[in-house]
Amino acid sequence: MTIYDIPVHTLGGEESSLAPYAGKSVLVVNVASKCGLTPQYEGLEALQKTYGDKGFSVVGFPCNQFMGQEPGTAEEIQTFCSTTYGVTFPLFEKIDVNGEDRSPIYAELTKVADAEGYSGDVRWNFEKFLVSPDGSVQRFAPQVTPEDPVLVAAIESSLS
Repeated sequence: MTIYDIPVHTLGGEESSLAPYAGKSVLVVNVASKCGLTPQYEGLEALQKTYGDKGFSVVGFPCNQFMGQEPGTAEEIQTFCSTTYGVTFPLFEKIDVNGEDRSPIYAELTKVADAEGYSGDVRWNFEKFLVSPDGSVQRFAPQVTPEDPVLVAAIESSLS
């Protein structure tokens, strides 16, 4: 089973999966509306607009595990993201990325180490996992912004 086969729900509650993104480059991000890193939504949306028609998508998974920084309902999250940051990339249901109830998607992604060698639990909101069309995964710390040249280079490399 790959991350593309794991059942998830859209933010609106419909059954879904990441299957439509198989064979594409996908940046999986655990997001939050009330975090110091929340302005990264703007950069994530810019990545979506820049590379979305080239076989790339950001996918966001709201998570409330870090100091309760995503307390909203699905409707509140959707409204906040669309009106504050103009988010057009897909948002899925609020999930746990760590612990006993960790989403199976994150159980797979967190096995991968970042450039500093860190693997295991997600450290904070806006940790990023770039899944290339071949299924390989690169992990980026929360402080790596969407505009960071290392992340942008990784995305561009995954598209060629």
